[in-house]
Amino acid sequence: MRDKPSLSFLIRIKIRLPGLWQKRRMSDTSSFILSVLTLLIVPGPTNTLLAASGAAVGLRRSLVLIPAECCGYLLSILAVIFILGPLLGDTPILGAGLRIAACLYLLWSAFGLWRGTGLPGEQSDQIGAVAVFFTTLLNPKALIFALVIFPQEAGLPALPYMVTFAGLVCTVALGWITLGTGLASSAPRLLTQDRIGRFAAVALAIFATVLGGSALAAAMA
Repeated sequence: MRDKPSLSFLIRIKIRLPGLWQKRRMSDTSSFILSVLTLLIVPGPTNTLLAASGAAVGLRRSLVLIPAECCGYLLSILAVIFILGPLLGDTPILGAGLRIAACLYLLWSAFGLWRGTGLPGEQSDQIGAVAVFFTTLLNPKALIFALVIFPQEAGLPALPYMVTFAGLVCTVALGWITLGTGLASSAPRLLTQDRIGRFAAVALAIFATVLGGSALAAAMA
């Protein structure tokens, strides 16, 4: 007859299990933070606009762009998880269509920056919150965040991860704005507002070309 586990053994197991669960949770959180930071830091359309705004109008006047980026990412991620995610598996052409839409918006934005007439939805020639919001809303990074990086329980991202993500977005956005401000202050004669706009336009056009090429390749596959 097999001996029953002793009371002291059960107590030791009960004590150890929460510790093991806590370590795993901490490891998952660390991996999440590292993955989000890595993807956020990579240059892209939104980061280009943040740096360009910092270079053009300075840090203080560019801070309004940070909540716009945060809202754009959160709305896009939730839309992908609840609406687009299930459809992307059944209709792959939808993913290509989204990338084409993002490509066209970026080209439109690049055209406005190059001509100095402003970005879509803005009332002036400055980079504003509306442009940053829509650029982030269509940013392909949101697909990776939603479908790959965010852990989900019953289809819903855990609230602590959403809060952590928002904090990381704000931190990285502030870094890009500060970078633009620093570059402009170190070379004020080189980085005039017209040149800043044209540099940003070229960068957006490059991102749009890459997006458009991947969308066409996916559509023809």
